[in-house]
Amino acid sequence: MSALKYKRIVLKLSGEALAGDQGFGIDPTVVDSIAAQIKTIKEQNLEIGVVVGGGNIWRGLAGSAKGMDRATADYMGMLATVINSLALQDCLLKLGVPCRVLTSVDMPRVADGYSSRAAQAALAAGEMVIFAGGSGLPFFSTDTAAALKAAEIGADAMLLAKNVDAVYSADPHLDPNAIRYTHLSYDEVISKGLRATDLTAITLCKEQGIPILAFAMAQEDNILKAVRGEAVGTLIDGTGQV
Repeated sequence: MSALKYKRIVLKLSGEALAGDQGFGIDPTVVDSIAAQIKTIKEQNLEIGVVVGGGNIWRGLAGSAKGMDRATADYMGMLATVINSLALQDCLLKLGVPCRVLTSVDMPRVADGYSSRAAQAALAAGEMVIFAGGSGLPFFSTDTAAALKAAEIGADAMLLAKNVDAVYSADPHLDPNAIRYTHLSYDEVISKGLRATDLTAITLCKEQGIPILAFAMAQEDNILKAVRGEAVGTLIDGTGQV
C-alpha cells in the first residue's frame, strides 16, 4: 500500500453523486459504495472531513431563478445537505467508521452544532467529521463551505469529487475539442474562467495555500488514488502547469 500524501483532508462530494443513475434523491447502494471508499482511506489513519452538497434534492440557485427569495432557497439547500450527511453517516457507522455530523444550521435533535474546536477535537479523537448545513449562510456554495472548513481545520488539501474526471477548458460533453488540464495554478483557473469550483472557494484556497484536487467520483478507488497523490483529475495549487 502506497503512503498517503496528506494527513488531513476535506472531501467535497456533490449531492448528485449520492443519487447515482436515478438522478434524484438518494441511492442507498451508491452511498454504501462511497462509504466503503471512505472507510478504506480512514483505516490508514487519514483525518477526514466531508462536505456533501444538496443538489440531488434541492438547488438554491434553481429555486431563486424561478422567483423564490434567494436566502430562503439557499436555506432549503442547506437542509438538503443535512439529509445527505445523515445518510452518509448511517452507512459509515454501519461499516464501523466512527463519525459525527456537525451542522452549521442549529438542529440539536438531529446533529451536533459546528465549531472549529468541536471538529478539531473529533478529528484528534479518531472520528471522521461530516460538515452539514453548508456555511450556514445564504449566497455561498457548498464548495465555498468546503474551502472554509478546510481552512478552519488546517486541512492539507481539499478534494473535489465531481461528475467529470478533471477540469476542462469547456464542457467536454458539448465540446469535443475541450482541453483537459492535469495541473493548474489558482490564478490560471481564475484568469481562464474555468469552472473547477466557484471564485470564492478558489480565492480562499489560494490565500491559505490549500491545494485542490478535482477528480471523478464515479471511478472506483479514485478517492484512494487522490490521497496517495496519484495522477487523477486536476491538481490546482500555487504553481500550475497546463
